[in-house]
Amino acid sequence: MAIGVDIEDIERFKGKSDDFLKRVFTPLELEYCLKFSKPESHLAARFCAKEAVVKALTALDIDGVSYNEIEVFHNEKHCPKIRILKSLEKNILFQLSLSHDRTKAIAFVTAEEQ
Repeated sequence: MAIGVDIEDIERFKGKSDDFLKRVFTPLELEYCLKFSKPESHLAARFCAKEAVVKALTALDIDGVSYNEIEVFHNEKHCPKIRILKSLEKNILFQLSLSHDRTKAIAFVTAEEQ
């Protein structure tokens, strides 16, 4: 099992260019985040999740997964989940926790080979 964690200032995600958003986030993530009056909180949390996933995958000796190939979505119980949009050599089960307050967003990820 491997873990990853990341924390970011939400302010960094205000007014980001469309090019940046499309390079980092999937269409599903953008649709979800941009429907809120303060999308930067949700964008920051998802960015943290992507960074935490990369850290966990690196600990499992898996490289070459870009941010826009990591997707945060919600399952039927509205729990945040991770989906990798490219084929990996190993089957990985992820667990994800997201949180944000007025100024910071954080994500914690575990990754376990199946």
